[in-house]
Amino acid sequence: MAEKKNTSYPKEKINILFLENISEAAAKQFSQNGYVSVKKLTGALSEDELIKEIKNVHILGIRSKTTITAKVLKEAQKLQAIGCFCIGVNQVDLKAATEAGVAVFNAPYSNTRSVAELVIGASIILVRKILDKNKAAHEGKWMKDAKGSHELRGKTLGIIGYGNIGSQVSVLAEALGMKVVFYDVETKLPLGNASDCKSLKELLQQSDVVTLHVPELDATKNLINKSNLKYFKKGAVLINYARGEVIDIKALKSSLESGDLGGAAIDVFPWEPEKNGDDFNSPLQGLSNVLLTPHIGGSTQEAQNNIGMDVSAKLFNYLEKGISTGSHSIPALALPPQEGAHRILHIHKNVPGVLSQINTALSKINILGQYLKTNEDIGYVVLDIDKSISKNAMELLKKVKHTIKVRILY
Repeated sequence: MAEKKNTSYPKEKINILFLENISEAAAKQFSQNGYVSVKKLTGALSEDELIKEIKNVHILGIRSKTTITAKVLKEAQKLQAIGCFCIGVNQVDLKAATEAGVAVFNAPYSNTRSVAELVIGASIILVRKILDKNKAAHEGKWMKDAKGSHELRGKTLGIIGYGNIGSQVSVLAEALGMKVVFYDVETKLPLGNASDCKSLKELLQQSDVVTLHVPELDATKNLINKSNLKYFKKGAVLINYARGEVIDIKALKSSLESGDLGGAAIDVFPWEPEKNGDDFNSPLQGLSNVLLTPHIGGSTQEAQNNIGMDVSAKLFNYLEKGISTGSHSIPALALPPQEGAHRILHIHKNVPGVLSQINTALSKINILGQYLKTNEDIGYVVLDIDKSISKNAMELLKKVKHTIKVRILY
């Protein structure tokens, strides 16, 4: 059976807005599938700018610099879905998106390899003291010596956060001959010969290289601070390609200047510029044993193409089939097309009796399939209805109490 790809709403009238220079692969995916109204902007937008742009937008694509607030969502009356072309979704007010019936998708795995490779590369640069030698060479000085320079082989890598990226780093590190230990607040199955630590202190005390791979939460703010920096091995190095708030930068600077830490590689910061070319300031600037990069952990062409393809596919599935798998706001439903049917999507507040109201409203219509999934806040119903559907079915469903959104797919 051929898949249905047409929506009831003309594709040429569906407005798509991509911000922050999202991969061209994503824009091509949409144009190749018949969506011609695609607008691309290179930078992030402020709340006020976004409110002006979003009024007639059906699909919004962002990366990590654009903040989607409740105020923005209130003005986005036509918005069906937000594609976060990055790992996280913390830049979106998920509660407000859920209440508005807006699906939010991301690509949690697509740049895993890119980040993991850069962590290994930074580890080599730091333990080999490449930063000092590079600076000297640029200044015309010849610093050919082995003092303080080490191999990764035989060293212990401590991974804080053993999720998608942390576990990938684990595999690469073992391939280089490193011993791997990890700490995670959740029980995780070790890969290869990695072993878990019972506490953060235990991990810090035995690691030559410590790398962070945790989300930005209240519990992880200043996870590395003055109190636990004293547990690091003398001369150990610290790598942060996770979130800017997870390290107390002032305490880190002090530890680096004292020589207690041998070096650091930092890619994320508590405050970051909105766009390329903007001024950037950090207390860590000017320290010879610190590698600073501008949030490029996942910035490879391969990763951006993968992210573009991944998020675009999720948006297509939701837009054209009602499949919400991978959404952080709409309950997950995945179902095949129904031959000879109209498909209607109904999003409502998760209160008792709504499904009964829907069935009552459509009591005279032949329902070929009905699917319901709920989360704490909303319910999501997909209805496959015989093509003899009455013209007022949509109006009947809109009148159901506690309705948030109703949309006919085909």
